[in-house]
Amino acid sequence: MLEFCEITKIFKSDLLKKPFQALDQVSFTIPEGKIIGFLGANGAGKTTSIKIIMDFIRPTQGEVKYGSALGSNKANAFKYIGYLPERPYFYPHLTGREFCYYMGKLTDMTRSQIEDQIKVWGPRFKIDFALDREIRNYSKGMLQRVGFLATLLHNPKLIILDEPIAGVDPIGRKELKDVMLEINKQGTTVFFSSHIVSDVEEICDSVIFLKEGKLVFNGSVDQIIKDNIKPKVTIKYNEKDTLKLVEVSDADKNSLLTELINKNCEILAVNPEKPTLEEIFYNVK
Repeated sequence: MLEFCEITKIFKSDLLKKPFQALDQVSFTIPEGKIIGFLGANGAGKTTSIKIIMDFIRPTQGEVKYGSALGSNKANAFKYIGYLPERPYFYPHLTGREFCYYMGKLTDMTRSQIEDQIKVWGPRFKIDFALDREIRNYSKGMLQRVGFLATLLHNPKLIILDEPIAGVDPIGRKELKDVMLEINKQGTTVFFSSHIVSDVEEICDSVIFLKEGKLVFNGSVDQIIKDNIKPKVTIKYNEKDTLKLVEVSDADKNSLLTELINKNCEILAVNPEKPTLEEIFYNVK
């Protein structure tokens, strides 16, 4: 659907400061019909990458290629993309409904089309009760919901979300994740960055991982866990009326169990430890 090809981005602030390289020959693909998580610590290059995809800034080297599902060129692509930035700006004196009308008009929607979409997504985001209030009176969670609603108004084929659930309460996070899964089942491709690693692990088909401006992984969630963490097993046993607990690698599990059985130990439990993406997020090189 979209290719990010050998992108390098160097920021030059002024003559007295050393240029900052935000991205270093980064390449990845956003495949159609998937939910892709975009991971990396602050400063890893996630937002810079998204701004380049959206053509807000230009790469120093490399290019973004838009596939046929997005009209095959930059001029057409943005008709089919919905975008929610990390820190969206909302006109405070507009009501939520007026803001949606404004956003819908930017994609040439009619007023009736916009209203039909509001009727669908307003209740789904649990923001319909507040759409006739001025946005300046919205809480952060309400702003996130009306922003998400506006992102989906024109039925985009690809939505790009920069930290869409950061700062949202646990119930709100679940509701927004449920919407991502729902629209993905309807055929929309979802690409979102997040610091909440468990959310990425929960709903994503694959993950793209940046570290200090470089791509360190691009593939399935299961594969990155398999490649970067050795599975462990916790064995609980009774030896001479003493309860013991030992942690071993999966490879050493059978030999230890054989040893314990030969010593007439009572094996009480053998529990494999499920590694998490969060461990990799903080430890991958």
